[in-house]
Amino acid sequence: MERKKITVIGLGFVGLPLSLSFAMRGYPVIGLDVNQSLIEDLNQGITYHLEQYQGKTIQEILKEALANGTFKATSNYREAFAESDTYIVTVSLPVKEGMPVYDYFEAAMMDLGKGLKQGDLVLIRSTVVPGTTEEIAKPILEKESGLKAEKDFYLAYASERIAEGKAFEEFENMPTIVAGISPESAEKAKEVLRLISKAEIHVASDMKVVETAKVFENVSRDVNIAMANQFAQFCQALGIDTMETFRMANTHKRVNLLTPGPGVGGCCLPSAYYYLRPKQVELNIDLSLLQMARMINDQVPARIVDMIDYMLKKQGKLLQGAEAAVLGLAMKDYSNDDRNSPAHYVCRRLIEKGVIVKAYDPAVHSRAAYAVDSLEQAIEQADALVVLAKQKAFDGLNLTSIKERMKDHPILVDTKHLFSKEQAQELGFDYFAI
Repeated sequence: MERKKITVIGLGFVGLPLSLSFAMRGYPVIGLDVNQSLIEDLNQGITYHLEQYQGKTIQEILKEALANGTFKATSNYREAFAESDTYIVTVSLPVKEGMPVYDYFEAAMMDLGKGLKQGDLVLIRSTVVPGTTEEIAKPILEKESGLKAEKDFYLAYASERIAEGKAFEEFENMPTIVAGISPESAEKAKEVLRLISKAEIHVASDMKVVETAKVFENVSRDVNIAMANQFAQFCQALGIDTMETFRMANTHKRVNLLTPGPGVGGCCLPSAYYYLRPKQVELNIDLSLLQMARMINDQVPARIVDMIDYMLKKQGKLLQGAEAAVLGLAMKDYSNDDRNSPAHYVCRRLIEKGVIVKAYDPAVHSRAAYAVDSLEQAIEQADALVVLAKQKAFDGLNLTSIKERMKDHPILVDTKHLFSKEQAQELGFDYFAI
């Protein structure tokens, strides 16, 4: 029997490469999203993601899938209901004022429930508050469809573990964990995951186990980055090289200090603690270490601004009225994703202090008011050069040429070690690296 189409709900940094992972293996996929302009772009083969797989860019993969008829994007649930029996949900829970917001997720569940059919599979792959699949998704789906989970349709949860920039490879090779409302639901989900995964698929006893494990994975990285950022502060105060110190510590076979940076961005790590918070309050659990780590990482952009202020004063300049050239607005290196990017927090805080900010990032397509279109625009007559994210266009930049276009007595705050400290100081920069 011919397999019906898979529908992926949510076509962001997870949903699009997930859809195309199925499509490029010949499994027909409907990509569903409420953003109509995104739908129009995708159906014309336009995406700004920087993913690639086996030498092909995501743009090439998308165009091939469109041409082959294995992928189409729509905002119309009725199209999906008519052609699909499997629905994979990647709709996120944004965090506002320290608490997850369910609006988009609940809306997707209500829309999906209206057309759910006997024997369909719903597989949640969003990062959620533990218990969400059973406590929120299941009741909405049952109410809207008039069906019962386990009896009439299958319901499962599988965590998403990709890193942006490695999505195709990691959907294929990263071990996956999954659980269902019943063993049958887990098995149905495993069959779908196996279509794109070569790695081991672990079946857990309870969907809350998988939901919680996913959040723990993200929180652990947030905590480890906070530790790295505090270690970096210690090294700076002691007057020793942070990265050399970390390299020496990491020669120990059981030590793996992460790289400090300008903060923690994106939608995964900064939100992770807050996905535990509703249960923390409900169950009265002490998660003070995790809360402290989140606070430490949130404070890094402000420390960077304070350092810029201190360095400018050493040169006899004031923060008020100074011009800063910022390189990189992405939330991490070699990404086009600037959601919750620490670079934006640095820029906005500088502007609040009266700094004229000109930020350049050739990969980021969302347009901040302080973004400029070229490196030359950013550095012209700047007092400070601030590196906040790497991009391929920045590799091999000529620091001598950059300094020639800047004002006298410039400073360089290099949070990504893009430039050599020795060269920067030889050229006359006052240099600081995290």
